[in-house]
Amino acid sequence: MIEEKGIGARITKGVIYVVLVILALSCLLPLIYTLAVSLSAKEAVAAGKVALWPVNFTLSSYKEIMKDNRFFNSFFISVRRVILGTVIAVLVMILAAYPLSKTKREFKPVNIIMWMLVFCMMFSGGTVPWYQTMKSYGLINSVLGLALSGGIPVFNLLLVISFFKNMPKELEEAAMVDGAGPWYILFRILVPLAFPVLATVTLFTLVGHWNEFFQGLVLSTTSDHYPLQTYIQQLVVVIDTTTMTEEQYKKLDLLSNQTLNAAKIFISMVPILVIYPLLQRYFISGIMLGSVKE
Repeated sequence: MIEEKGIGARITKGVIYVVLVILALSCLLPLIYTLAVSLSAKEAVAAGKVALWPVNFTLSSYKEIMKDNRFFNSFFISVRRVILGTVIAVLVMILAAYPLSKTKREFKPVNIIMWMLVFCMMFSGGTVPWYQTMKSYGLINSVLGLALSGGIPVFNLLLVISFFKNMPKELEEAAMVDGAGPWYILFRILVPLAFPVLATVTLFTLVGHWNEFFQGLVLSTTSDHYPLQTYIQQLVVVIDTTTMTEEQYKKLDLLSNQTLNAAKIFISMVPILVIYPLLQRYFISGIMLGSVKE
């Protein structure tokens, strides 16, 4: 009987491993394919010969990107947007989560504000009112506009609120006895203890800003103000050959649009691939600590 249970457990574990490997490959294979296309010759890509390994290896696409000022302009717009948007969002989440983690006796409007936040998470006013609001504040063609365009991620805020609610009340009481005020308690005691959940919501916010393209398309009147993902999205949608010079036509003959775009897409993934492992160890603990309520 014990032997049968042992065999059953091994089979179950084996099935779980197989499923996890398949899921991992489903995420990894598109990255490998994109890299392979970006490093292959245009003839091989056009003929459909590229799978998971470069065919007729070449760095021509990456050399061409080094000369593309529009790509780097969009890249640095996205970097500024991510830094500014993430700092603002995380700071506001901290400042909002602390009072909203209190009871109704400690902070009377807590229930009203929470209902408003949940309502806004489920329903939006629509694209046109949102655009008119951004325009009225002068946030068109602005990095600040891109940073503020998504507002505060309510789901992330709820994680931080739940984490603060589960913090031992004795910590605040002891600090108050020693003469500490609310600001000191929040930033010197609670925020350092909340690092796992803050690292998690920082990762969510950072990835959200980096991957978002629609807001950049709506809030930018010219391509010079496009963030990186909007720029890449336009490469797929529009190929403007009406303003190309003779030299650019020659370059287009040497490079397939598909290989060049694959190189740009892969480069756009590199920052997230570098940052994610640094914050990943806090991901599970942050989600668990911020979602479990006593």
